[in-house]
Amino acid sequence: MPIIIQENKSLKAYNTFGVDAIARYFVQIDREQQLVDLFLLQQLKSWPRLILGGGSNLLFTKDFNGLVVFINIKGIKHEAHEKVIHVHAGAGEVWNDLVHYCVTNNFAGIENLSLIPGTAGAAPIQNIGAYGVELKDVFLGCRAFDTQTNEFKTFERLDCQFGYRESIFKRLEKNRYIITSLSLILSTTPLLNTSYGAIAQELAEQKIIDPSIKDVSKVVSKIRVSKLPDPSTIGNSGSFFKNPILKASYFKRLKESFPDMVSYPVNEDEVKVAAGWLIEQCGWKGLKDGNTGTWKNQALVLVNHGGATGKEVYIFSEKIINSVFDKFEILLEREVNVI
Repeated sequence: MPIIIQENKSLKAYNTFGVDAIARYFVQIDREQQLVDLFLLQQLKSWPRLILGGGSNLLFTKDFNGLVVFINIKGIKHEAHEKVIHVHAGAGEVWNDLVHYCVTNNFAGIENLSLIPGTAGAAPIQNIGAYGVELKDVFLGCRAFDTQTNEFKTFERLDCQFGYRESIFKRLEKNRYIITSLSLILSTTPLLNTSYGAIAQELAEQKIIDPSIKDVSKVVSKIRVSKLPDPSTIGNSGSFFKNPILKASYFKRLKESFPDMVSYPVNEDEVKVAAGWLIEQCGWKGLKDGNTGTWKNQALVLVNHGGATGKEVYIFSEKIINSVFDKFEILLEREVNVI
């Protein structure tokens, strides 16, 4: 299948914020060999480039005057290894489709990550996580194309230097590697994590005493739907900010002034604070500002009410950051990638 490079391509349908931006050049990749062919083109070497998956963690504040490479490599398969299952997925697979595949086959480990937007290939870049589980917990490896050597390389967990919503692909080697497939190591004997957030409460309300991974997945999906807007009806990128991690000593002082502050222990020295709670305390929840605003059910989510530009969303987020810092002296960090 030859590569087809399009010019002046609208990216509105390729980002969940629904922000309109134009890519000077655009190419869709459906198989690995197309990447090899693409990067043999001499003119490509001088073009800025952006690797695009589901577009669920992007905010375009301007047009992209370069090449957008849209990764659309599909396919899911698995293999059994005694009590564990290795699951392999093309980078272009929708993440929640991969979760559904695993839950349906009773492969445990990513049920808490149900309904996270984006693609399988984007998951390691962000080290996606939710409800006490992160990708790194089940990560076996990924295959990636090295744009500097035009060769493929396999990354194991330690190679990725995972952190909280961080990886080698997001910082140290940003834009060098293009992930083409993802491999997970899951279990046929579930060790459920139901202590984080409202999972246990929702299970209790449904009178589920001995939950299965399907039960957990359904509950997590229900909670997410109740809190987060559907990108197909209102533009958003899910959580816009990271939950800040504070020194335990500073958190203790804050807790004295704000006893209701929502938090989760990280280790003996650090505490994670709910960014949504901080934003809500500053009066931003459900607030509309022009064409943008925060979601009515979750202050952590910024939305496009229709017609918002990326710059408008960015300026609004800056107001929130300044407001939270003024009240708590905590500097929020954006989780989305700003282009």
